[in-house]
Amino acid sequence: MNILLILIPAALLLGLVGLAAFLWSLRTGQYEDLEGAKWRVLSDDDLPEDERPRHDPDRD
Repeated sequence: MNILLILIPAALLLGLVGLAAFLWSLRTGQYEDLEGAKWRVLSDDDLPEDERPRHDPDRD
């Protein structure tokens, strides 16, 4: 039973830390651009020019 005196405050503290982190992420705009992330994944901007896939109009 004495372990509950440690576990309950520890659980409440971790819950408050998680809530604070979530509220911080809301205030700093982490969820503002949900659409942009999926398009940035598909972008080939990180490849050098000679390694980028080329669009071939004859294949369409």
